[in-house]
Amino acid sequence: MSAPPSGGGAPITDRRQLVEYFESGCKPAAQWRAGTEHEKFGFDRATRRPLRYAGGVKAMLDGLADRFGWQRALENGNVIALTRGAANITLEPGGQLELSGAPLSTVHECAVETDNHLDEVKAIAGPLGAGFAGLGFTPTWRREDFDWMPKGRYKIMRAYMPKKGTMGLDMMLRTCTVQTNVDYGSEADMVKKFRVSLALQPLVTALYANSPFVESQDTGFQSRRSHVWTDTDADRCGMLPFVFEPGFGFERYTDYILGVPMYFVYRDGKYIDVSGKSFRDFMAGRLHNDVGDIARVTDWSDHVTTAFPEVRLKRYLEMRGCDSGPRDMIVALPALWMGLLYDTTALDAAWDLVKGWSVAEQQALRDQSPREGLKTVMKGHTLRTLAQQTLMIAEAGLKARARLDAQGRDETMYLDPLKRIADSGVTLADEKRARLAGALKGDYGAVYEAYAY
Repeated sequence: MSAPPSGGGAPITDRRQLVEYFESGCKPAAQWRAGTEHEKFGFDRATRRPLRYAGGVKAMLDGLADRFGWQRALENGNVIALTRGAANITLEPGGQLELSGAPLSTVHECAVETDNHLDEVKAIAGPLGAGFAGLGFTPTWRREDFDWMPKGRYKIMRAYMPKKGTMGLDMMLRTCTVQTNVDYGSEADMVKKFRVSLALQPLVTALYANSPFVESQDTGFQSRRSHVWTDTDADRCGMLPFVFEPGFGFERYTDYILGVPMYFVYRDGKYIDVSGKSFRDFMAGRLHNDVGDIARVTDWSDHVTTAFPEVRLKRYLEMRGCDSGPRDMIVALPALWMGLLYDTTALDAAWDLVKGWSVAEQQALRDQSPREGLKTVMKGHTLRTLAQQTLMIAEAGLKARARLDAQGRDETMYLDPLKRIADSGVTLADEKRARLAGALKGDYGAVYEAYAY
């Protein structure tokens, strides 16, 4: 989830300000960067239970701040986030630790950032008797096993989620993801990248599938985490078919966000519950009795973060389809999307691959890939075959970028774990099933330690 909001900001006097928020993300290609966000479950190594806030999660944040120079962000006296430069460490509702990485120009830099972060986490977690694992869905824990983090935003969402779907609380507590944020140069460039990435998102979900177990049972899914989003909140989740309609752009996406019901307004360090109410009404002054203030640009910025489609537009595009996983898979994600989207020839080739897919076919792909994974069929081809084609395009895009590290290596090496999965057809979910039946001897709780960083 997002870092703590700042509140305040200029009043919204015209709808045009909302559109300009997205337009302000346009950058020349020389300034394009990628940011990587990855979440991980913290667990007590002795008990295999989730970390509590007091003595566990809080101790992690304090340790990272004291030893590695992160700055604390407080809410009601509780440390709930850290900042250092352009990066943030935030808490998901169940205590999942998330790094929202800095915008970086190469995958090599993303790899260094990831390594440094995981090393810092391990250095603090070890003396606490804690571990952290990158898994898409917790394999044993129930909802009631979690300690809710002391964030006002989550209190509001916790009350609202069950009104909209059956699995919203699972999304909040029991899932972890890895995401990549990418830039765009213009409205037309944003549209093309949005369409390509949205169409390919179910394929990437299949490549990253890493969550077959729930409450010590094999669910039959490749990505139970992805399935959870299908019954979280239809008002703010899904595939966004309008992205493929003629004339789509910043204006149309603004209309979409205006149609997403609100969660909160942030004022004077507190979250005001306006869940289910309309941002249009807020702009028109009809929520004054609830909020006591007019709508401001920062309110729009906060509201944008409360939509959860498969690809989300902020002042960049956010790829949201993946289960969390091991270190090499974290770094592979910016490599994949930078390879596909940051080279003109590769972007054209990726568009050629997906442009014939109808909205109905894309939705079917989204519905089937969480369970079937790479075996899902699209137009007579399995996602495994389409993944191999997609990775060839990404590899060519990274070669064309020719961004070399100190040893003279380009960025294509970071695609290797994805190529192994696509070539073998064996996902991380398949690997977990095999290890559970073999070395782990059917012990679902052993998954945490087996996949700890």
